[in-house]
Amino acid sequence: MANIFTRLADTISADLHEALDQKEQKNPISVLNHYLRQCEQETEKVRKLVERQYLLKEEFNREYNEATHLAEKRKHQAEIASKAGEAELYEFALKEYAHYEERRERLDASRKQTAQQLEELEQKYEEMKHKLKDMQIKRMELMGRENVARAHHRISKVSDSGSFSTKAFTRFEEMESYLDRLEQQVTKAYHRNTIDARIAQLEKQLKTEQTNTIS
Repeated sequence: MANIFTRLADTISADLHEALDQKEQKNPISVLNHYLRQCEQETEKVRKLVERQYLLKEEFNREYNEATHLAEKRKHQAEIASKAGEAELYEFALKEYAHYEERRERLDASRKQTAQQLEELEQKYEEMKHKLKDMQIKRMELMGRENVARAHHRISKVSDSGSFSTKAFTRFEEMESYLDRLEQQVTKAYHRNTIDARIAQLEKQLKTEQTNTIS
């Protein structure tokens, strides 16, 4: 048990910044994710140990209560046998009482020790959960900083790259000119169609008037 918690303490107390600063690691988020996975695994192991210790405490309590009950039962039986003058039965009941009483005292010490150990385990487990949560928040903070850094890098790449900017603006200008030409063509076509329709209508009216005059 001590070795397990020594290892857990070493894991939780490890210097995170030192791990992130290792030169061979190119991605600090990846390092942190790996570190967190290890801590999550260790925390889960402790959770299971806490559960086992709790069950053990309950088992000790049951055994203690049973031993207490049997000790009192044998004590009462010894008293009855003594009053009845049953020496052999009295000796047997008294011996059984001593046996159960010794077991009860032993179980009482064990259950108290187990309860104390459980309390210590629960405290350490809560500390581990807090540290794990702090590291998860730290990861979120680092991911946010990484996102901002990447965004700034791309923005700078677009803004500071003369060739990229020139090429992009040239394409925008070409597109704008194309749209202007297209708009002009549509406008001319509209006016042309409108004029043609108007002339055709006037020509038709003139023909009609000439026909009526001859008649």
